[in-house]
Amino acid sequence: MSTEVSRLAAFVAAAAFEDLSATALEQLKIRVLDTIGVAIGALDAEPVVAIRELIDDLGGAPAATLIGGGKTAPDRAAFYNSALSRYLDFMDSYLAKGETNHPSDNFGAVLAAAESVNADGRELLTAFAVAYQVHARLSDVAPVRARGFDHTTQGAYAAAAAAAKALRLPATQIANAISISGTANNALRVTRTGNLSHWKGLAYPQVSKEGTFAALLAARGITGPEEVFEGNKGFKDAIAGPFEIDWQTEDLERVRRSIVKKHNAEIHSQSALDAAQHVRSQTGFAASSIASVRLRTFDVAFSIIGGGEEGDKRTVRTKEEADHSLPWMLAVVLLDGELTPAQYAPARIVADDVQALMAKVEITPDDGFSARFPDEMPAELEVVLEDGTVLRSVQSSYEGFHDDPLGWDGARRKFDALATPFTTPELRNEIAAIVADLENRTVAELTSALARVSRTRA
Repeated sequence: MSTEVSRLAAFVAAAAFEDLSATALEQLKIRVLDTIGVAIGALDAEPVVAIRELIDDLGGAPAATLIGGGKTAPDRAAFYNSALSRYLDFMDSYLAKGETNHPSDNFGAVLAAAESVNADGRELLTAFAVAYQVHARLSDVAPVRARGFDHTTQGAYAAAAAAAKALRLPATQIANAISISGTANNALRVTRTGNLSHWKGLAYPQVSKEGTFAALLAARGITGPEEVFEGNKGFKDAIAGPFEIDWQTEDLERVRRSIVKKHNAEIHSQSALDAAQHVRSQTGFAASSIASVRLRTFDVAFSIIGGGEEGDKRTVRTKEEADHSLPWMLAVVLLDGELTPAQYAPARIVADDVQALMAKVEITPDDGFSARFPDEMPAELEVVLEDGTVLRSVQSSYEGFHDDPLGWDGARRKFDALATPFTTPELRNEIAAIVADLENRTVAELTSALARVSRTRA
């Protein structure tokens, strides 16, 4: 008698590169380039440096490449490379009504698993597409944030499925990998509430590592709970509640519904930050003359980053707190005109001007805006100057959203901006060329180029 995880595993096993539409393939390659660029840009971040030192101390069979050089065991490479791509909080996102996730967080697991079996680019892209489909569809129908669990919970199924696919496991072993990882990795949402720690950026790398390890265990014959979804005290019973997905009817197109960040900030802030840039461009604007800032936004943005149910966002001392504080992000964009990794320099985070302006920001949820999410990201910003002048901007989208998807040229500009301090022009061109033609390349060609990235800024 088939179980839900066996039907999911059958979908994963049957997934083929030829199933991808031309648009999905293009967007997958854009996500690969974007994820690599974001990862390279984090190479000298303090927590990432500490993780690299730990991995060097621990060692590991040299089966998978670390971005910036060196090799280790696939699960450790999955953790490190996922930490790189996650740390800046500049990656892509998938918006479901009750959940938001970041499917590109799975790239570290896919890359490590694929390299360890000498896979080709088609296999890597197919496994990556599987990660998007599984992660997104579980978030669509089984959100867990409101129940106190983190969005990495659904990711445990996606990371294991994608790693197992990349490892070329048969359906039975794919099912075991998924059930092991899903059973063992039910993360608490406290990761993203209150004052934020380094774990905010490392919770998914942990899942990436454990999903890869679960796939390696399954490859050696280790079994997991066969009723992980529907069983007594399984995922539905204990965490998500009832839901249905007919995996026989699923495709590999969900990547087309993911979105790419324009600003280096939590995803639900993107349209509001566009509004801040628009206000800043209007005649009469002067940051030094701002009396008050009022933002109306949708409920998810208010809850997570605006001071709602997940805690006050006006105590901002660290990068982790800053990139999840909508008051701070609005203030720094109104002052600086942009939000890039440079704004997260420790001195800029706590600077008097941004801290003072942050205190003038008022954020309220709007029911009408909430009803339009996730198809839109409505934001209405009103900035009142000391002389009574009122400047307004209303935005509902941004470059990189569903209705204005990021193209290759835009992805290349973002990649170059992030990777330039750690790479030569020649190496950037080489990496981009490999990714653009990835279906005709090997994973080893890509990892060889990534190994030549410098871990220190030029």
